[in-house]
Amino acid sequence: MRNNRIGFKLGLVIITVFLIVLLFLGIVIDKMFTNFYSAEMRKENEEIASHFTVMANASDTTSEQTMMTFAEFSNVSIFNILDNGKVILHSGVHDSADRLFIRNSDLNKIFAGNKVSLLYEDPEGHRYFVSGQPISSEGVITSALYVMSSTEQMEKSLSGVRNLLILSGMGAFLLALGITWIIAQVLSRPLLQMQKATRKIAMGKLETRLEIKSKDEIGSLAEAINDLAIDLQRYRDTRQELFSNISHDLRTPITYLEGYSKVVRDQLYETEEEKEHYLDIIYQEAVRLQHLVDDVFDLAKMEEGKLSLLLQQIDMSDLVEQAVKKVELKAREKRISLSYHPSGTGLLILADSTRMEQIVLNLLENAIRYTERGSINVDLQYTTTSVILIVEDTGIGIPEEDLPYIFERFYRVEKSRSRQFGGTGLGLSIVKKLIEIQDGDIKVTSKLGEGTRFEVHFTLLPDNSFSP
Repeated sequence: MRNNRIGFKLGLVIITVFLIVLLFLGIVIDKMFTNFYSAEMRKENEEIASHFTVMANASDTTSEQTMMTFAEFSNVSIFNILDNGKVILHSGVHDSADRLFIRNSDLNKIFAGNKVSLLYEDPEGHRYFVSGQPISSEGVITSALYVMSSTEQMEKSLSGVRNLLILSGMGAFLLALGITWIIAQVLSRPLLQMQKATRKIAMGKLETRLEIKSKDEIGSLAEAINDLAIDLQRYRDTRQELFSNISHDLRTPITYLEGYSKVVRDQLYETEEEKEHYLDIIYQEAVRLQHLVDDVFDLAKMEEGKLSLLLQQIDMSDLVEQAVKKVELKAREKRISLSYHPSGTGLLILADSTRMEQIVLNLLENAIRYTERGSINVDLQYTTTSVILIVEDTGIGIPEEDLPYIFERFYRVEKSRSRQFGGTGLGLSIVKKLIEIQDGDIKVTSKLGEGTRFEVHFTLLPDNSFSP
């Protein structure tokens, strides 16, 4: 039971609710039977009293003896009482000396022509239904007739019903206890599996998976845990790859910097041209190192929400045109055709110009890096509410299974060729975050071996005046 506390709690809740319902139903049924028996016996007692009253009103000499015989036969007691409280007739098992049930207020009602009905308990604890009715002669009320019926038989019947209810309730409770235990085990089993799985995941066993296939909320939770484990496993793998990549990317420029700076320092070159070549390598590797550090630093600031933006009105057509000009040389060196087709000018958006240029340059450099031959087309389109930047290449493309993850940190599609194509796996992640924090959106479509298309959407300012 210690290992299945949730099952115990769940079972306890279910059985408590069932017990409350069972007790409520028992009380209701007992009350229903008690009211039914009481109403029937009260009605029967009043009918007997009415019958005796008719007999007494008949003024027959045999009526009195008949009433006494009928009273003994009916197991009731009768009292015929004058208005001064004197008993002129008594019959039945009830002690004639006990007259506490006779109250002046009731006598006054009876002699006023009304009927009375009450439940009376004698000094010995016996209970009776009492019905009082007037007896008249020639239109004048002469006496009051009281008829008393013992509730003993009714109470025995009710006691039998209560015993039956208790036995039925105990049986139902035991049955419910067994069913509840089964239900609690069945319902808590997947939760226990989730608990064990999450503990394993927390311990680093990220390959743990749940085999719960139900279509309800439990199944949805199990799927969410499996998805979380998959994401964590992928994040761990990418993190490990990150450390490997950064270690390699840092080691390479540092090795060059160390080696060539030593050559220059020790004057191990033969000509000034060779020295300039070594210094150029040192500079390029320093720039490469700085670029890597800047990427990591920018990403860290964006994830912490500490990246500050200088928002201002920017003409997207001018910004994209300047970015295209900056990468034209790289495209020509690889003999790639780079074309820019703006659909208009004066496309104003509210953004940080430095970060927007970083977005465009990153997409363009990415396209050049992964395109060996063919062309890169840059389009700038607009609608009534947004401007759309499209960068489309004829490069190596992205496998369909990798598309959902290309914006994740340090994710590389071509892991085996990552050194050939360069990059740290941070560029697209930075691009996506920069676009999102400026209320933009980016979409990507790609086909392996045919090329990739990026679409970036930003909201136009309402006071744009387009010049086609």
